[in-house]
Amino acid sequence: MSPLRPVQIASGRHPFEVAVLVAAVACGIALVVFDRRPASVSAAMPATVQTLWAAGLITAGVVGLVGVIWPGDLSTSMGVELIGMILLGTVTTMYAIALYFVSGGAAIAAGAFVIAVAVASWARCVQVVRDLRRVGRAAQKGHTADVPLLVEGDR
Repeated sequence: MSPLRPVQIASGRHPFEVAVLVAAVACGIALVVFDRRPASVSAAMPATVQTLWAAGLITAGVVGLVGVIWPGDLSTSMGVELIGMILLGTVTTMYAIALYFVSGGAAIAAGAFVIAVAVASWARCVQVVRDLRRVGRAAQKGHTADVPLLVEGDR
């Protein structure tokens, strides 16, 4: 039997991810409190979808942050983070589509940043799914609490 090797995963505590999740919560709250929407969102989305979009920003940020700071089980933490990143990817993709649908080329600067957040969110989803598979395979092979899973940055 070969010695058990630690499993490496990509930690969810990336400063950019945390900053974007905090910004999502702040933007969503501002949209709800001030009851104002970007012109592209007002033009491209029905009122119900606009409300869901704003709530989605808040939910994505809160759920993602909870997953990132979850003190318990690693798999649970990653699963919660994954839900937050799927929501963030969804709402930022919606906004990017609305921006380009309404403003076309005039939305190049704002749209580029929003698309970057959407792409990064979906890329993070892929990382988390891959890491969840690694953790699952490690558990099946008998890795237990006495063989710690190394999290990037804990070295």
